Amino acid sequence: MIEFKDVSKFYGPFQVLKNCSLKVAKGEVVVVCGPSGSGKSTLIKCANGLEPFQKGELIVDGVPLHDPKTDMPKLRARVGMVFQNFELFPHLKIAENLCLAQQKVLGRGKDEAMVKGMALLDRVGLKEHSHKFPGQLSGGQQQRVAIARALAMDPIAMLFDEPTSALDPEMVNEVLDVMVELAREGMTMMVVTHEMGFARKVAHRVVFMDKGEVVENAAKDDFFNAPRSDRAQLFLSKILTH
Repeated sequence: MIEFKDVSKFYGPFQVLKNCSLKVAKGEVVVVCGPSGSGKSTLIKCANGLEPFQKGELIVDGVPLHDPKTDMPKLRARVGMVFQNFELFPHLKIAENLCLAQQKVLGRGKDEAMVKGMALLDRVGLKEHSHKFPGQLSGGQQQRVAIARALAMDPIAMLFDEPTSALDPEMVNEVLDVMVELAREGMTMMVVTHEMGFARKVAHRVVFMDKGEVVENAAKDDFFNAPRSDRAQLFLSKILTH
């Protein structure tokens, strides 16, 4: 579904991604972890064209993102993205947040978009809040709305960029529960997160990054039980002791 081949990205002279290669199969859940500044968020933002890259190849469902002729807005409509800070439209009610892209991008009628949006709000347990504005909801509720909004576009894959890092600890589980359910239904997912409990529960593979490089790309059990690199061992020793 998603394949990175020696992808490199630069900000001026600074190289953010260094020859990153990995594959995400259809229905696979891949957790991307590593220390701050290791390139995790940049990596997944490349997967739907939010970040351009300068070298290598990136193919999503057969579509080459490195080809300048690729219709990037069309691709982005098919790859859902959930951000750290929700990114809901504050001036629109929750129902309107879910309908806007369906109507503008997919060309759905208002009624059809509303039926789809309300069904997804119900799925994430927030149907009764459809008339509210984002600012009237808790952080956890807003993130669940953001997930529902991404799902309303019928994505072929979902990208999550630290979806729980801006939340109070009590709100984390309500978001992770929705993501666990998605994973169990077979949604292809790339998830940047420090929630190792989530990784152990639903990930098929764990990608560990450091300094812009993919240091480890291993099956979940192999990564947690016997990480090969010293850097991953050190990372796990710090993150799993608390």
